[in-house]
Amino acid sequence: MTKPSILASTLSPLLLAASCGGAPSGDSAANSTPVAGADTGAEFDGEFAIQSFGTFDEPWASAFVPGTSVLVLTTKPGELRAIDTETQQAITITGAPEVDYGGQGGLGDVAFLDSETSATLGTRTIYLSWAEAGEGDTRGAVVGRGQMVCAQATSCSIEGLSVIWRQSPKVTGRGHYSHRIEFSPDERYLFIASGDRQKMTPAQDTSNTLGTIVRLNLDGTPAAGNPLAERGGASAEIWSWGHRNILGMDFDDSGRLWEIEHGPKGGDELNLVERGANYGWPVRSNGVNYDGSNIPDHSADDGFTKPVVNWTPIIAPGNFVFYNGDMFEGWNGDAIISGLATEALIRVEMNGTSAREVARYDMDKRIRSVIEGPDGALWVLEDGDGARLLRLTPG
Repeated sequence: MTKPSILASTLSPLLLAASCGGAPSGDSAANSTPVAGADTGAEFDGEFAIQSFGTFDEPWASAFVPGTSVLVLTTKPGELRAIDTETQQAITITGAPEVDYGGQGGLGDVAFLDSETSATLGTRTIYLSWAEAGEGDTRGAVVGRGQMVCAQATSCSIEGLSVIWRQSPKVTGRGHYSHRIEFSPDERYLFIASGDRQKMTPAQDTSNTLGTIVRLNLDGTPAAGNPLAERGGASAEIWSWGHRNILGMDFDDSGRLWEIEHGPKGGDELNLVERGANYGWPVRSNGVNYDGSNIPDHSADDGFTKPVVNWTPIIAPGNFVFYNGDMFEGWNGDAIISGLATEALIRVEMNGTSAREVARYDMDKRIRSVIEGPDGALWVLEDGDGARLLRLTPG
């Protein structure tokens, strides 16, 4: 396994002219101002040349607007931010939803439909996930759909945003929302990761959607052909269950859905997601509880679907993406995972339905997210306050 070093101390970040506020809800306060001091990237003795595109407080997810060089990102406290990655122009986005900020909760994922491709921003469908407050100190993940309307190149607003799906039931606590969004390759279906909310046992109860992946139509209604459709209610939404805290989902080039999730103390998992499959949490895990008490490991005869790859010690994944570009030679088809506790990018080589870790690349910071850009570069978000948005190319 290779483990090249990246000298973060030599980076020269680009600071966006607007600071990243920590407001827990409401509209973005970003200024429509060019980024000063554009950097063309620097060579390092490690794997990557790195260019910084500014800093953000608690960024969580990002996505390119299809057909453009504009990257939209979310911050957990509740802001939507955008930048034209070709011109380093900051773009104001107003109309972000009110979020229940705290713990692991806040504004979550952002997603666009690849079929809505245009060279200009114009008007696009946007999907967002966030934590929503309920009654009696409860909360839960939701997904909303609206329109991102860009009347000017430097100013957009979210209009007509409405909730199309709610995690059921709302519970106490502020952990394990998951709320990752993924579209099927044909864009007929919307898959949403729904974490166990640190309640554990509901993941084996298919009358609720905690600890599941749900499969919906694009309007949020249950999709036909789901394994428990005849039961109705929340059960009709479920595609798979027995999950803990899913933080990444993506389809491989053969149209198979994969997910990556946090185990407890040990036992992080990369899973091939199959219709009606039960992944065992909390009955089985290759980790142990945080208090050291045992959880039976997966076994051949336990009746649960096994992880394709598992990690003990943990890697603490932030998300992952299947790399489809040519910029990084030999990486096409590999899974690239952002590592939080590992402060690294982890590369997993895929071979059909089998996989193995082949490399780790030290980043010297907790990495929240990694996605692939239109040209095959990797776009990385660090974690926490003052986290950088980085563009990675071969060093």
